[in-house]
Amino acid sequence: MKTLIAYFSYTGHTKGIAQQLQELTGGTLFEIKPTVPYSDDYDTTERQGRKETKEGYRPLLMEMPAEPAYYDIVLLGTPNWFNTVAPPVASFLEKYDMSDKKIALFCTNGGGGLGHTEADIRTICKDVEVLDSINIYEDGGSDAKRQLVEWLKKIGMVQ
Repeated sequence: MKTLIAYFSYTGHTKGIAQQLQELTGGTLFEIKPTVPYSDDYDTTERQGRKETKEGYRPLLMEMPAEPAYYDIVLLGTPNWFNTVAPPVASFLEKYDMSDKKIALFCTNGGGGLGHTEADIRTICKDVEVLDSINIYEDGGSDAKRQLVEWLKKIGMVQ
């Protein structure tokens, strides 16, 4: 399968998981970046993120991956922001052509689990098959690779 690993990361946890997935699958890594970066100050970003998710805000993105038709599956990474995907990820989902693709979500969090991220993805991408998701606490710790391999087996990406 031709795999795109698209992710947004604020603290670095989601980026670290995305990099591990790239090593495990050989997929193409793509970082989702808003044109206006979030503040380095966590409290400022938390207030902004809360407001954006509540209002359904979709920030402009710096770029999109080339040749969307090339990929069969998108491993989609997001931190859990107030029980949903981060606004840049929602922008990506609305703008990227997901026709004939499968999405498998990896969601990092500080204790909130998946929230309603899966349901929100299904709402944004109505005609896309959403595979089983994985919930990863922060950076997954020393057990992250094992968890990722098990998840990739479950969604049929590795044996």
